[in-house]
This record gives sequence, C-alpha cells and structure tokens, in this order.
Amino acid sequence: MSTPQPAHPPAATPAPEARPQAGWRLALYTVIFESDTRAGRLFDIWLIVLILASVAVVMLDSLPGQSAQLQAVFDVLEWVFTALFTLEYVARLVSVRHAWRYALSFYGLIDLLALLPTYLALLVPGVHALIDVRVLRLLRVFRIFKLTAYLAEYQALGLALRASRRKILVFITAVLMIVLVMGTVMYVVEGPANGFTSIPTSVYWAITTMTTVGFGDITPKTELGRFISSVMMLLGWGTLAVPTGIVTAEMTARRIGAQPASRICPECLREGHAPEAHYCLHCGTALPPLPQGGGP
Repeated sequence: MSTPQPAHPPAATPAPEARPQAGWRLALYTVIFESDTRAGRLFDIWLIVLILASVAVVMLDSLPGQSAQLQAVFDVLEWVFTALFTLEYVARLVSVRHAWRYALSFYGLIDLLALLPTYLALLVPGVHALIDVRVLRLLRVFRIFKLTAYLAEYQALGLALRASRRKILVFITAVLMIVLVMGTVMYVVEGPANGFTSIPTSVYWAITTMTTVGFGDITPKTELGRFISSVMMLLGWGTLAVPTGIVTAEMTARRIGAQPASRICPECLREGHAPEAHYCLHCGTALPPLPQGGGP
C-alpha cells in the first residue's frame, strides 16, 4: 500500500526538482521544502521572522544621526542574519537532487540576492567607482521577496496573474493608446504656452490624470482643455477597477474549479492532477493511488 500524499503541497517546493530518495538529505528536504509537516511549519515560521527582522534592521540602519554603538549593533545583527541565510541557502542546495537547477530558479536567485550585498560590501568597500556600498546595503531589503516562497497565497495570486496575463496585456495596451491620443490632443489644444511643451510631456499629464494622481505640475488653462481633463478623470476612475476585476474573477474561477483532492507527482512534485488521473501531465510519471476514501 502506497504512502498517502499530503493534501496541500508545500509552498516553497521547487517544481523542477525531485526529492532525494532516502537518507539525511531526504530528512533535510522534508524540513526545508515540505511545510505541511510540523518541522516544516516551524522552519518556515522562524525563517519568516528572520526575514522580517533583517528587513527591519536595514530600514533602521538607513536612519540618519545614529551613534557608533547603535551602528555596531546593526553591523553585528546583519552578519548574524547573513550567516543564518547562508546556512539556509547551502542546506537547500545540498538537500535537492539537482543543485544547479535550484540555484538558477527564481527562489534560488532570490536566496542568493539576500546574501550577495553583505559579502560584496565586505569584499569591495573601497571601489566607489564600481558600485556604491550603501546601495549594496540597501539591496538587502530584497530579502522580503523570500516571503513569497512560504505563503501559499502569494502563489495563488501569481497563478491568477499568469492565467489572466493576456487580458491584462490587452487592457494595458488600450490604456496606452488612450493616453497617447489624449496627450497628443492636449498638446495641440494647450500648446507650449500652457506647459504642454511636447507630446511626451502631454502623455505624462494624461497618465497622471487618468490614474487620478494629479500632481498639478501641468494643468490645462483653456476651457476645451479642462473639458478634456474632466473626461480623462472620469475615464480613469472607471478604468482603475478593470485589472482588479480580471484578477479577482480568475482567482474565483480557480477556487470554484479546484479539485477536492490535490495529488502531487512524486517525481517532479507538480500538483493539480485530477483524482482519476494515472500519470503526471507534466513528466509522465505514474501517480500513486489516492489515499483511502479519496479525500484530502
């Protein structure tokens, strides 16, 4: 009798990677990548705490007028965080079967980006012509992207955006055409005398008006220009809800169409197979039978 597969897949599992067959690498893999276990949940929780604490240190480190003692504390904390994230990164590379494939994946690059700024700032502190050390220190805030690997809601949003990308692309194209046409019209109506010195400047005005931002650095002076501005404001007010509706509808459709049982391929770890499926639709591996009862 085969071992039942977990009902909910681990959010941080690298899809192209297959888990090790046995031994300490499999145990380490289970803790790091399988968040449906008790050890995996604790690992993810503590890692989220470390990420948030590290980002908080980066933000506090950017405040002016710090004392030397406080700066020293921030430096020590940063090296502690860097050491912990380095151990985590090495553990991930060791636990997966194909280390290079994970290192070149999205989350692998994010993990590497969380480490590089501190090491580069140490190795090249005096090469100001090449890169500003302070910029490297501020790049540590990119560690916040590591959170997307441990919250399934991020992946649900990503899947909805990916599924509706064509609709969003068509929407953005339509908006670009509108602002280009209306910006050109305003350039003709208002002209350089009223601040609309070129078509790109007029398009900038159209974008700020349609998005209801309205910085006020460029304003129409003629009656016709103000009428066009009013139309742009109303058009933008009604347009802002379109991408939100597209993504929300896709997320709702995915939730309604979700299968009651989620099956995971034991080889490529992809999910979403129907209960009646016998083979993985991604790699062709034979799927294990459903647990007793067929439910989660």
